[in-house]
Order: sequence, then structure tokens, then C-alpha cells
Amino acid sequence: MKEICIPIQFLQEKDIADVEVKLAGKKIRYNFRIESFPWEVSGEFDALKDPLERSLARIYKLKSAIESYDKDWELIQIYNPGDHADHIHVLYRKKIKT
Repeated sequence: MKEICIPIQFLQEKDIADVEVKLAGKKIRYNFRIESFPWEVSGEFDALKDPLERSLARIYKLKSAIESYDKDWELIQIYNPGDHADHIHVLYRKKIKT
């Protein structure tokens, strides 16, 4: 097992959660960040009416946002947006320098 799920209540967009873990007597510190990206498509995608095309456009925009994100942070989880969500939330963890 490489991952542990730790529920953190009330974590807001762009909040950073610091988690300290003790493993075999050694303390390891993790930083987590929730980012919020626009989930609605607009601008160049306004002409798209087909639901599948609009979904693909959303995925394309999210993929671009993730690829251009700060390389010191690694993607951990993408949360499912609600049916009429304007934004999608993504969880990142700061890379540990060894």
C-alpha cells in the first residue's frame, strides 16, 4: 500500500493542507492543494451544441490546465463536478525533494 486516505473537512479552494506522517520513526511532511478550474466551455467552444462535443471540450481545457500547472506539484485526484458545476476541483501534492 502506497497511499492513505485522510478526510479533511472544510478544505476550500486554493487552501493548502500540511500533513505530517511518521513512518518508521521518521517524520515526512506533505503539502496538498485544491485548485479550481473553469468547467464550463466558452469562447472558441460557444458554437458546440452537441453534449459529447461540449464534454470533450471541457476535458481538453482541463488537460491543458493540468499540463501547464506548476511542475513542483503532482496531480493526485480530479473530483467529479456536479451536474451544473462552473468549476472542477483538482487535488495536488507538492513533490518531495529527495
